[in-house]
Amino acid sequence: MSRITTHVLDTSLGKPAAAVPVSLKLRDGASFREIAQGTTDADGRVRQFLPDLPLRIGAYQLAFETTGYFRAGAREAFFERVTLEFYVADANQHYHVPLLLSPFGYTTYRGS
Repeated sequence: MSRITTHVLDTSLGKPAAAVPVSLKLRDGASFREIAQGTTDADGRVRQFLPDLPLRIGAYQLAFETTGYFRAGAREAFFERVTLEFYVADANQHYHVPLLLSPFGYTTYRGS
C-alpha cells in the first residue's frame, strides 16, 4: 500500500471530486522533482502513488490540477491549481492528505 494517499471532496457539491490529476513531488535541493502521478478515482481518491517505493524522510508536495475539473462541470473557479507541501518525518507512517475543495476556496489536514 502507498504510504502517501489523498482524497478530494468537492464541498460545494457534497461529493467526491473524480478525475482530478495529482502529482507527487519530493524536494530535491532547492526545488521539487516529480516522483509519481495519479488521477482521483470515482470516490475522489488516489490510493497508489508509491506502491513499490519506500518512503523517504523529507519535504513533499502534492499538486492538484483543479482547472480541468471545474471546467468539466462548466463551473468558474478562482484557483487553477492547489499545491500542498508537507514534511515526512517518519518513513514508516502513512500520510493521508485530504483536500476539501470548492470553486473559491480549499482546506486540508493530515488525515488517517
